[in-house]
Amino acid sequence: MILRAITPADVPAIHDFIVQLATFEREPHMVKMTLEDLHEALFGAVPRAQAIIVDTPEGEIGFAIFSESFNTWTGKPTLHIEDVFVNESARGLGAGHMIFQYLAALTVARGYHRMEWSVLNWNRPAIRFYESIGAASMAEWTKYRLSGDALHALAEKGI
Repeated sequence: MILRAITPADVPAIHDFIVQLATFEREPHMVKMTLEDLHEALFGAVPRAQAIIVDTPEGEIGFAIFSESFNTWTGKPTLHIEDVFVNESARGLGAGHMIFQYLAALTVARGYHRMEWSVLNWNRPAIRFYESIGAASMAEWTKYRLSGDALHALAEKGI
């Protein structure tokens, strides 16, 4: 297995991984991003995210997409992991560990304070994996989302 930063040629594979992840999470209909949108997000004039991919001689088996956020209490950035996915047939081979080890090293090298990500509460295998690498649940925090009609309704109220 080789872990590497992606190139523009990897955009279709990353998009396919995103669709596979959405299918695993039971929401394939939620993926609206086009290949062009993804290319712009990763390689545009102002990149919004970065991604890595795990390659084998048989092909790509996993990926992660991440970005920087900012923590006001520490005054330092946080590495926000948006998605991590390893093909079902490749789980247990060490690709997930490789991805998280790389992201941890990147977090430390950049002087960030921490890494954060979300996991669905029914994804017990992922939760066990995260706990095995020393990650702690932030169970006292509840994640909120404002989108769609509710987002637009609030925005239309003006400032």
